[in-house]
Amino acid sequence: MKPKKAKLFLSDKDKKRLENIAVDPTASPSKIQRAEILLLYAKGEKIVKITELVRGSRTLVYRTIDKALEFGAIQSLADLRRTGRSRKINDGARQWILSIAGQKPTAFGYNAKTWTYTRLVQHIQNNSATYGHHCLRKISRSQVHDILNKNDNEPHRTNYYPQRRTTRNEEKSANILHVYKNLQIVEPFSGNEKEQNNPTNGADQQPSVPVTILGGIDLHTGKIHVFICDKHGSNEFIRLLKIIDKNYPEDWIIRVVLDNHSSHLSKATRTYLKTRPNRFHFVFTPKHGSWLNLIESMFNKTTDSLLQHTKTQTKDELISNIYQVIEAINQSPTTHRRQYTASDTTII
Repeated sequence: MKPKKAKLFLSDKDKKRLENIAVDPTASPSKIQRAEILLLYAKGEKIVKITELVRGSRTLVYRTIDKALEFGAIQSLADLRRTGRSRKINDGARQWILSIAGQKPTAFGYNAKTWTYTRLVQHIQNNSATYGHHCLRKISRSQVHDILNKNDNEPHRTNYYPQRRTTRNEEKSANILHVYKNLQIVEPFSGNEKEQNNPTNGADQQPSVPVTILGGIDLHTGKIHVFICDKHGSNEFIRLLKIIDKNYPEDWIIRVVLDNHSSHLSKATRTYLKTRPNRFHFVFTPKHGSWLNLIESMFNKTTDSLLQHTKTQTKDELISNIYQVIEAINQSPTTHRRQYTASDTTII
């Protein structure tokens, strides 16, 4: 027999907000409908009765209620981010396009001072396979324009090239992309002290070992909950949620501010959240706004004070050092307060 669905508990603030949305003529129809579903379900109405009142399907009603039990009533009103189509053009290929557009056409044997999009696209299609970027063989002009436009690059208007490219440009570009993608800890190798402290020194260094720090700050007490692992996947994120869950009373609602990482909305994460209804309310930061989350500042301070000034012989030693720093912070936690509040801001 299918288990009975859990009740939805709404705070007075959330209930009032849902009631305002349900009668707001400027809100989208889907948002109004979801608000009505949550209000009716919180009152104890049956699923069949709710379906008739909102003139929707049972699937819609069940999906809306499940989202509210997993992420919170207010967060469930918006559509969750979907995975979408996988990117056909990887970061390495995009960086290669930018490096081509940043050089004079004469460097490639063309008798022209500036690039035209037609010549640039043809050059990319004809030479991409040589550099291993097979995904660019059929790239269109609009795709090249989008890649350049996102980086404020207009090769057809560039007449001056102040940067001199070296023969090792491809290797350096790959190294930069590698650093951007992961927090890398390089195992020491034989050499002088300067070489051991430089994570991007030379091509003969030992393979790097990625370490991921998952954590959160209690905004009321300043205590830090942290979990260190090798990757940031759904299982690791669920383990962090379990660590947080154990530190608070069962009747509390835990509001979590987090970014739009895929593991935060994955199938495995939602399956776990269904086992803890009304426990977590997720608040997602806008894209490119990770600085709004205070845990990012803590990560930066920890990196600057620990990783850049401490040499470790092994990966386990590094992880132990990070846990010691977090433990020292938790012994005398600091409650973080922003200097400005929402009432101090002005919308232009």
